[in-house]
Amino acid sequence: MVFSGLPFLFFYLPAVLLIYKLSPLKLRNLFLLIASLFFYGWGEPVYIVIMFLSTFVDYTHGMLVEKWRADDRKARMAVASSVFFNLLILVFFKYYDFLAGSINAITGLHLPILGIPLPIGISFCTFQTMSYTIDVYRQDAPVQRNIITFGTFVTLFPQLIAGPIIQYKSVAEQLKHREEGLGKFVSGVERFTVGLAKKVLLANAIGKLWDLYLATPSEELTVLGAWLGLVAYAFQIYFDFSGYSDMAVGLGRMLGFEFIENFNYPYISRSIVEFWKRWHISLTNWFREYVYFPLGGNRVSKGKWVRNILIVWVLTGIWHGAGWNFLFWGLYYALFMLGERLLWGKGLQKLPRAIQHLYTMVVVLIGWALFAVEETGHLVRYLSTCFGSGALFNANNLYQLRSYLPLLVILVFASLPVGKKLYGRLSENTRALLSPVLVLAGLVLCTASLVDASYNPFLYFRF
Repeated sequence: MVFSGLPFLFFYLPAVLLIYKLSPLKLRNLFLLIASLFFYGWGEPVYIVIMFLSTFVDYTHGMLVEKWRADDRKARMAVASSVFFNLLILVFFKYYDFLAGSINAITGLHLPILGIPLPIGISFCTFQTMSYTIDVYRQDAPVQRNIITFGTFVTLFPQLIAGPIIQYKSVAEQLKHREEGLGKFVSGVERFTVGLAKKVLLANAIGKLWDLYLATPSEELTVLGAWLGLVAYAFQIYFDFSGYSDMAVGLGRMLGFEFIENFNYPYISRSIVEFWKRWHISLTNWFREYVYFPLGGNRVSKGKWVRNILIVWVLTGIWHGAGWNFLFWGLYYALFMLGERLLWGKGLQKLPRAIQHLYTMVVVLIGWALFAVEETGHLVRYLSTCFGSGALFNANNLYQLRSYLPLLVILVFASLPVGKKLYGRLSENTRALLSPVLVLAGLVLCTASLVDASYNPFLYFRF
């Protein structure tokens, strides 16, 4: 079940909200736990077992850390055991087949390829629960003694499948007491509708253009077509992912929670460093807090700092998927992060803003090629076409450009903060009148699109 599906919009969500609001306050966490398990098990009920196991293991490890507070060695062992368990689940389900296939190809062995379906959102869930025992050990968060409350945190359906990655310490108090007033609920509905429109009306629409160029044979791909495809994918993944994050924030508000913002208009960035301060903010924060800082951050020698950057970005790459292209993607961004910090960053700041922005967007678009084209040979041919190995353009490229130009203009506008600023300048009364009209229009258009079309991909199933 996904947020942009009709079963969720017209059956699951209304039922959950109705029962949740009618439930006594002391039973709401229990109901959310049950509803979240139902949501997670909709496609593969067997994976509910993972949720029970993860909840039990991390709950007990948190209790052990608290029990052994005076014995640092034992407390550290409990943290290490929790981290090992979470990583074991992640590696088995997400990386085993890739590792087995790679070993077989290199050594000639015949390790079995299991072909086990990937549990949706396993990377988000694993990172979320893994940070709990670490925070309890650091005394950044109180230990949770109520297993129902802890289970609610682990399984919370609004952000379970596509983030943002929620740290326990950021919602610990909200799990006990949360504001559930009408204003917050309305704000949640508005935010959810914005996210739904991003996903259904924008990401899905431009995603078809990327699929077209991704499937184009290398000998038929042109320079213009290759770059047009990358622009399409850049918009698709942004509006898809930020749309899901908006929907998660909106759903959280409907239930009384406040989640971290995950995107801040990344395509207005003028450097790669800035881009990663604006893109997938919760993941960047997670790696900084639980990997980069423990390694010493930038308070080490230059050589160790370079090592820290490389480790963080290799892990960031392979977190996204089990494939060589994700490793290349992580290393690619590590090199640009290091380059801007050590070599050309100061010079870049002296250039005109338009040049800074152009540089950033070209780097990001090439990065999306590394991210999206998983087969290495296809990736090399695609990138070589981008840089002139094929014909410049053909009639089909011009036709696609003309056909998609209105949508591309809308996408550019929607990826800028201009609309938000203009809306914010309206008077409070005007916004109060306009908001329900826009929400209703958005829901109607999205519903019509979902009913009429069969193209509704879920890009983040692998995560």
